[in-house]
Amino acid sequence: MRSHPDSESAAAPGPVITKATLRAADLLGVTAKVLSAIIGVSEATVSRMRKQEFALETGSKPFELAVLFVRMFRSLDAIVGGDAPIAQAWLRNENTAIGAVPLEKIVTIAGLVDVIAYLDARRALV
Repeated sequence: MRSHPDSESAAAPGPVITKATLRAADLLGVTAKVLSAIIGVSEATVSRMRKQEFALETGSKPFELAVLFVRMFRSLDAIVGGDAPIAQAWLRNENTAIGAVPLEKIVTIAGLVDVIAYLDARRALV
């Protein structure tokens, strides 16, 4: 029985999520220091991720948090129509519905989940 061609060429989840996380952080203007707090790794690890010397490990807590961060980015990106400056401004301004500045809130797991829930609810209205 032949294996499916995509199964051999499909990228491993760790490197894919690592790259997506870095891209989302770049588009949102999130610093290495803040990203490290969001996904629970050191700033040095974020630096190694940028140099492609480290990939998040599937199933690890940083991997799971990175998946949530990318999900948050995708929801926000969809709402702002891909306009990075608007997404960056939204992330940095007080949000009365959330009760905080989203960028400050997403450095905790509960805060990240709350922001995702808020964005998903806003997206559903569109």
